[in-house]
Amino acid sequence: MNHRSTREAVEDLRKHGRLIEVSEPISPHLEMAEIQRRVYERGGPAILFSNPTGCRFPMVSNLFGSLDQARFLFRHTIDRVRRAIELKIDPNAFFKNPWRYRSAPWTAFSMLPKSVRRGPCLDYTISISQLPQLHCWPDDGGSFVTLPQVLSMGTETSLMKANLGMYRIQLSGNEYEPDKEIGLHYQLHRGIGVHHSAALAANKPFQVAISVGGSPAMTLSAVMPLPEGLSELTFAGALAGHRIRMITSPDHAPLYADADFVIHGTIDTQKLKPEGPFGDHLGYYAKVHNFPYMKVQHVSHRKDAIWPFTVVGRPPQEDTTFGELIHELTGSIIPTVLPGVRGVHAVDAAGVHPLLLAIGSERYTPYRNPLRPQELLTQANAILGQGQLSLAKYLMIVNGNDDPDLDIHDCSRFLQHLLERIDWTRDLHFQTRTTIDTLDYSGEGYNQGSKVVFAASGPKRRSLATGVSSAWRFPESVVDPRIAMPGVLVLQARKGSDLRELSATLESTFTNLGDTESIAMIVIVDDSEFAARSISNLLWVTFTRSNPAHDIDGVGAFTEHKHWGCRGPLVIDARVKPHHAPPLIEDRETSNKVDAMAARGGPLAKYL
Repeated sequence: MNHRSTREAVEDLRKHGRLIEVSEPISPHLEMAEIQRRVYERGGPAILFSNPTGCRFPMVSNLFGSLDQARFLFRHTIDRVRRAIELKIDPNAFFKNPWRYRSAPWTAFSMLPKSVRRGPCLDYTISISQLPQLHCWPDDGGSFVTLPQVLSMGTETSLMKANLGMYRIQLSGNEYEPDKEIGLHYQLHRGIGVHHSAALAANKPFQVAISVGGSPAMTLSAVMPLPEGLSELTFAGALAGHRIRMITSPDHAPLYADADFVIHGTIDTQKLKPEGPFGDHLGYYAKVHNFPYMKVQHVSHRKDAIWPFTVVGRPPQEDTTFGELIHELTGSIIPTVLPGVRGVHAVDAAGVHPLLLAIGSERYTPYRNPLRPQELLTQANAILGQGQLSLAKYLMIVNGNDDPDLDIHDCSRFLQHLLERIDWTRDLHFQTRTTIDTLDYSGEGYNQGSKVVFAASGPKRRSLATGVSSAWRFPESVVDPRIAMPGVLVLQARKGSDLRELSATLESTFTNLGDTESIAMIVIVDDSEFAARSISNLLWVTFTRSNPAHDIDGVGAFTEHKHWGCRGPLVIDARVKPHHAPPLIEDRETSNKVDAMAARGGPLAKYL
């Protein structure tokens, strides 16, 4: 089935035992989000809330609750998309095996958006306040749309140039005039910004359309990292298995005809309004900042509409599946875009943008068997110049020839491979006073921070410690030393203690023992038991709470010809600082309600 509405997708999942319906009243204010987080964590199915309190529309979550379920939703088209990508990489493959690629003409045809005059999305007119008012975290600034498809055109007229993105939408709260204004949060390196600039330059109204629901292919396509100028509508058509119908008119931006809900209006290009706070995918609250907002002109929905939603929070969450499926479909394209790079992995557990792993190759002087990074540094620069990959704060790249079996998605093994080989005196490369992810508050200002490249190539330099030695003597300012993974020591230190002083005192601990090779990295944390409990905790704490230029030091640190390095273990200060955003914490009263719901039994009980 090639779904054209959320209801069709829901009924398909129900028919195949991949859906649970909750008929008792559940509030969109915190309760649904609490249930969704628990069901996702326990590997549960999609959830249809058929009786939301204060809302006439059914709501569904966890549509993309696992990679297996996402594959199921696209089971009739996913192989066609894979083959189309294969042809993109090697067009000659068609002539070598035309039977394998016999669906290519139909796939190409389905990628062409179709202009229409009307569609189901215009069946009934409503207001913003009549839409589901989802509130996911206690301190969120209002209700938000968490799976929006935001379409903009700028000054373009061709649907093939439309940009479809997923930028969070605030429906209520702050200074927005009820039922007349909503907030749009779009950040650095987003295609809508290009269209906004074009509209400003042309002194034309900037029209935007927001859709919710329709084919699940449109939801996935809204987060696809496609090159600028290539519309996400083309990918959506291929994955949906049919041309995406768009209602075109000179009076508004194109509307997705088969959407469950649409909102359209004009962005005020002269004024911004406060947006947020909002619990975001780094596991913290995005603070209040000024962002563009829409003057709403029209809101409507289709007959039998269902409101799809998700919950954003510390990974993994449902949106983790988006990254997994996108990698599965497009990972093979990486070497064609970034020569020599075999794979790139934005680490979900670290909040996606803070940590990027890459496997490259050394081909510059193979006749000399280079034992230090050369081409890896060129590849690192190319990665940091590529779209949203440029938002990476830590980029760790290794030479794939050193271990051809290295799995880029095995974070523990990848880090161990790197730490066994990296030379801290030469293999760290910083970019200071640059841009970082808008949602990352570890830097020195809004959108401001630093980056660092860890590059490792050559044979093993050290064997990594797997336990804390009784011979190590630590200063009084640190307690509870633990090995979080081979070669990584976490130390709990009091807030405010100076990183440089800590590094200096640690120098005597390790240098005098001649033990600098067994510990490659030291992470200073607020709670060493928590940080060492799992690799996910270690990644989250280390890379969301540190700004490389400010929070990296080392044992035996030095600066030579403006290059910084250290002769002993690297030290990263991953403690919470006063300027950081607060972490997400569930509402206790809501958690108790859901606990009571689980105790009563019912279809969700085993997942709660």
